[in-house]
Amino acid sequence: SRFPPLLIPHSPSEVRAGSCGEFYARASRGNLDLLPRGSSRRTRLLRGALSCLGVRGSRLEPQQLGSLGALVCDLEPGTIPASDPAILDNLKLCPALTGAQQDALNALLLSGHTAHGDPSSWDSQTLRDLGPLVLALNHSTLGSVAEAAREDFRRSIVAAYSSQGHSQREKSLLLLRALAAASASPHRRLKRSQDRCHSKPINATTIADTVPFLSPEQLNLCLSSDFLIKNLEAVLAQPITSKAARVLKKKVDEFFPSGIPEEQLRRLGLLSRLYTEQEISQWAVTSSATLSALLSPSGGRWDDSQVQQLLSRYLALGGSLTGPLLREIGGKRLCNLQEEQIQQIPAEAMGTAGQLDISLCSQTKKDQLYGKAQEAFASLASSPGPYYCRIQPYLGGAPAEDLKKLANSGGAINMDLDTFLALNPKELQKLSVADVRNLLGVNVADLKEAEREPAVQSWLQSQPQREPGCVLPIGPQGGQPGPGGTASPAGATAPASATPVVTVTSPVPGTPASVTPMSTTPASVTPVVTVTSPMSTTPTSVTPVVTVTSPMSTTPTSATPVVTVTSPVPGTPASVTP
Repeated sequence: SRFPPLLIPHSPSEVRAGSCGEFYARASRGNLDLLPRGSSRRTRLLRGALSCLGVRGSRLEPQQLGSLGALVCDLEPGTIPASDPAILDNLKLCPALTGAQQDALNALLLSGHTAHGDPSSWDSQTLRDLGPLVLALNHSTLGSVAEAAREDFRRSIVAAYSSQGHSQREKSLLLLRALAAASASPHRRLKRSQDRCHSKPINATTIADTVPFLSPEQLNLCLSSDFLIKNLEAVLAQPITSKAARVLKKKVDEFFPSGIPEEQLRRLGLLSRLYTEQEISQWAVTSSATLSALLSPSGGRWDDSQVQQLLSRYLALGGSLTGPLLREIGGKRLCNLQEEQIQQIPAEAMGTAGQLDISLCSQTKKDQLYGKAQEAFASLASSPGPYYCRIQPYLGGAPAEDLKKLANSGGAINMDLDTFLALNPKELQKLSVADVRNLLGVNVADLKEAEREPAVQSWLQSQPQREPGCVLPIGPQGGQPGPGGTASPAGATAPASATPVVTVTSPVPGTPASVTPMSTTPASVTPVVTVTSPMSTTPTSVTPVVTVTSPMSTTPTSATPVVTVTSPVPGTPASVTP
């Protein structure tokens, strides 16, 4: 509890000897992969831990292993067989073992000097107890396990396969292949003919016991196309390698030489991802149900180019994109459509599509999608809050006129900064300071964080001087001059009191200066006068009191202008020119 939550960035030199054990024990339970394997910081961390725990040789005792945790993953392979067998629990924490570490692990297990005993005595529960280490078992170790134990373990993997995620399925496939290799006799493999099936008959009840364990060649020989089509879902539910999947695709194509019927396209699942864009362009995708089935994430990941071709084919055959379909397609892929295709999207579909991320769309496509969304949510326009919630994802295509209406609708918009920065920059320039303040609402303070964003800088330049800084909590000022003023660059900080510049030209010192003010506003002015003489390079600062009276107003204003007096000849009176 004496250490901060973020332990890894701390230097081992900062850890006191008296508390180093607690420090490294906690550090070992963190996500060490935040530091690249082999990096100097990660290496220092391991060295510091070994030094703290008094490790001198290759052997690690149980107490030391308990403190090292996942730090063991970076130790040399020789440490594994030399240490207490409890090191197996540490190795289970490793995301991956090097080849040399795997060899050392198998040597330790084959020695029988672990809590699991000799591999010949293992059962399926022992294999499950090894957890992730079972993936590191080589052919020799697995081959030493009784066949009955391997078979029971294999069946448990197949049974759990359908409920696993993608990454776990990949690991299951690796295990199944390793188990199959361990079960196969090299002598029998050499004698077997490669042109006939050696599997027991494949039927509806034996799919799980046969299909996952057949090589691609045997799968091709043992599985008929007719049986595959009738039981496609059941076959695809099994652990299928990529090579085996291509065998299945070939059988489907052979069964439908004139093209796959639409009702069969819906059943393709993961096989659909194996088809090229050219092949997809021939599919009969006419219904939204077919398109939805093909887009289902359960079949795996599509390439963007495949989805583009699939959507183009669907639209070319007269299909219409509904709200649910737009959700399945997603905003990113929606942006890949042609402008003509986006134009075909019904406005009502946008109303049921949910929030689509169209940030990657071109400005033209953003404009198109905004127009459709505006039409879809027109009935909510009189309720600013609900309307903004629905239209918000599409405001990147909104014209300034609509943004002004939204800003002055009287409702609490409270636009977040990300949405504000995603507005069309050209349209943003047309918004006033009051518009921006009303749009951002309670989030107006966040604008300070974005004052250097190009869109914000451009907008500031388009505003009258001083106005943004007076109304919004930002430092930069506007770039457009006010009445009688001169533009100043955005980012300049203006003082609170007005400071006009008055130029005084004094040919002869001693002559009273006449002052013509810059502004039509009357003022009582106390200027700072800088006198520059060609006879001297050092300017002289003079502070006369100059009273400027304007007939335009009866109310004088106090200000402090800067007056520059240029005197070509000493002794000549100066004339003051504003």
